[in-house]
Amino acid sequence: QVHLVESGGGLVQAGGSLRLSCTTSALPFDDYTMGWFRQAPGKEREGVSCISWSGEDTYYTDSVKGRFTISRDNAKNTLYLQMNSLKPEDTAMYYCAADCDLPGVYYKIGGPNYWGQGTQVTISS
Repeated sequence: QVHLVESGGGLVQAGGSLRLSCTTSALPFDDYTMGWFRQAPGKEREGVSCISWSGEDTYYTDSVKGRFTISRDNAKNTLYLQMNSLKPEDTAMYYCAADCDLPGVYYKIGGPNYWGQGTQVTISS
């Protein structure tokens, strides 16, 4: 059962931008912190960003700070990730998840329960 659906991935040159979207019709969207994870070939999955229920609090992993912006529109049940100044090392499958950890605000034992199927982001040098 697919709870979350991502879109917006693609192939862009280094320095370019992409905006990822994630939507759900199956989950009570504003009941969850929402986040983005990514996994590159041969690497472990890493948390990229997480946003609180109302959008007031956000978390970014160090490697994307200042370049990526997470946001959500609860009226549209949609999560976004604006990615600017993209680098080849950002190449990965990007996954949307519900119930992510938000340091200092919320901790979900066992990590997110709900995941999307992923959208591929490829950055050429």
